[in-house]
Amino acid sequence: MWILRKDIEELKVEDLEVLKRLFKCSPILELAYKLCNELTDIFEGDYSKSEAKRKINRWKKRVIKSRLSCFNRFLSTLDKWMDGITNYFINRQTSGFVEGFNNKIKVIKRRCYGILNVKHLFQCIHLDLEGYSLFA
Repeated sequence: MWILRKDIEELKVEDLEVLKRLFKCSPILELAYKLCNELTDIFEGDYSKSEAKRKINRWKKRVIKSRLSCFNRFLSTLDKWMDGITNYFINRQTSGFVEGFNNKIKVIKRRCYGILNVKHLFQCIHLDLEGYSLFA
């Protein structure tokens, strides 16, 4: 459900009502939703790396105390890569654009399987990345 992924301030009144009914049926989902939003708030806050690390560790303790299992894999990833993840707070840069671009190229390569001419592959890449703007 997309309403679970939207920022709560962006939700319409009817979306809030749906959430209210949903959370009434599933208190566990409400807890997971609140914990997700708390983590998002940490990443949107203006903290130093050490402050962010402390806040994330406090958040982790709340998750563990909640006994929700849906965060288990995420918590182990967080433990493994905490230093790299909290480097984000140094100058607020991520590799998101590069990761997304690499993914687009991989998808195009899969779609163009069998194209033997490299020129045609690059034409496909160019059209996929810039083609829509040519016709706007």
